[in-house]
Amino acid sequence: MAGPDESTDAPYATRIPADISRPDRILGPFTARQSAILAAAAVVLYGGWWATRPFMAPLAYAALVIPIAGAVAALALSRREGIGLDRFLVTALRHARTPKRRVHAPEGVPPLPGIVPARWANSAGPPVAAMRMPYDGITPGGVLDLGSDGKAAVAECSTVNFELRSAAEQQGLSAAFARWLNSLTGPTQLLVRCHRIDLTPLVDHLHHHAAALPHAALERAARDHADFLSELALSRDLLGRQTLLVAREEAAGRDVPRGTGEGRALQRLEEAVRGLAPAEINVTPLDGPRSAELLSATCNPDTTSQIDDRPEGDL
Repeated sequence: MAGPDESTDAPYATRIPADISRPDRILGPFTARQSAILAAAAVVLYGGWWATRPFMAPLAYAALVIPIAGAVAALALSRREGIGLDRFLVTALRHARTPKRRVHAPEGVPPLPGIVPARWANSAGPPVAAMRMPYDGITPGGVLDLGSDGKAAVAECSTVNFELRSAAEQQGLSAAFARWLNSLTGPTQLLVRCHRIDLTPLVDHLHHHAAALPHAALERAARDHADFLSELALSRDLLGRQTLLVAREEAAGRDVPRGTGEGRALQRLEEAVRGLAPAEINVTPLDGPRSAELLSATCNPDTTSQIDDRPEGDL
């Protein structure tokens, strides 16, 4: 009796590129940043010992600086959320000092009138600050101008049902995705965004076109399905996921034309369209209006995404 096909149960694996943005090790296991922090701390501690040695015993000085040296070593060598602890603390401090209440006010936020009592202003909490977006504008092609950080282009990606595929198909999809990863020539981000879904347009579409269906049973089914969607929207918090691909191009040098980064960012999206097609992932670059709409939705978490109307054949 022949055994099962071993090819369907064989494990699959594919090689993916390493983290090419990881800092280089220049002094043993230490990066340039870590080496600079440790060297600066060593110089300061040695200078402190040199200055205090006439009136402080070496053991007393060692007992004093050991906690400081340990804190500096932890600051230089530890990591949190994928970044160094020193950068994490600087970012946390910047976040703590950043105003949390911001509004769109390009001309600036005017102060409160003088007739407002001070206790009212204090009870209202921290003052409102003007919002400063991290980009300078969006081109008609959908490229974001990030200033000194370069340019960025955004595309929407479809998803692939991976679990229902055979082992050979899964290996083919993984290999195609790995080939695209190996072909990357610049910073690229895959972002999964969660947003609310509004079923009202779809429900209205079903009720509007139900009477045109060729059979009464189909009409009843369409109306029942519309009622089900209405009850579902009232009883559940409907959420959808959107997969985005962001290709960022570094800022151009002084001798490079200013529009070079924009064209290169769009070119990398086109490369992603061709590179991810064998993995059955459809990549749709976003133009200027759609990119602006996406940024507006990300700034407002309560924004809902509506289901587009479908033709009658999809009812």
